[in-house]
Amino acid sequence: MTKPVKRSYNSTGRRAQAQQTQRAILRAAHDLFVGQGYGRTTIAQVAERAGVSPETIYATFRNKATLLHRTWDVTIGGDDEEVVFHERPEVMAIRAEPDLARRLELHARLSTATARRMTPFVRSVQGAAASEPSAAKMATEMERQRLAGLSVMAREAAETGQLRVSEEECRDIMWATTDGHLWHQLVVERGWSDEKYAEWLARTWIAHLVL
Repeated sequence: MTKPVKRSYNSTGRRAQAQQTQRAILRAAHDLFVGQGYGRTTIAQVAERAGVSPETIYATFRNKATLLHRTWDVTIGGDDEEVVFHERPEVMAIRAEPDLARRLELHARLSTATARRMTPFVRSVQGAAASEPSAAKMATEMERQRLAGLSVMAREAAETGQLRVSEEECRDIMWATTDGHLWHQLVVERGWSDEKYAEWLARTWIAHLVL
């Protein structure tokens, strides 16, 4: 008697469904955190918007603080790929540019594009930091990540031999001008276009940083 052939289990479809569910949860969390604030957002509200149960969110992210952290990861990168921001292809292309002035122009454009994506989320977290310990912790982590990335950019700028100031001053100037606050003031409040802001930021950096 011929024994039935056992079929190997194919988990591809299940993994794809789980990834789709996770993306829906993260989109819902992002929109609610930005729209009504992190402190006012509940897991139940995220679940309702994402079309899943609260239990699914807890099973995937454990708690609201982890959901916040993962939402930030997706917001900063623009996708759910687990790649450090300053090692992403678009950033690596900037880092590879040998002419420092041109490098700063490219960086200013990228910084402006990411500011549009990230600043509303950052402001939401900062607004909740005074009353929500998990938001305060996340705000501190955001700044740590940003400073670490800009430290890399400043070190590599110094290595070109084209830097007018010290590596530390370069890092601090770029750090002070990329926290989203200036972008929000000039673009959102004063009506500048992203293109105008990116051009201004590039000119400012080049004037202060390049020999």
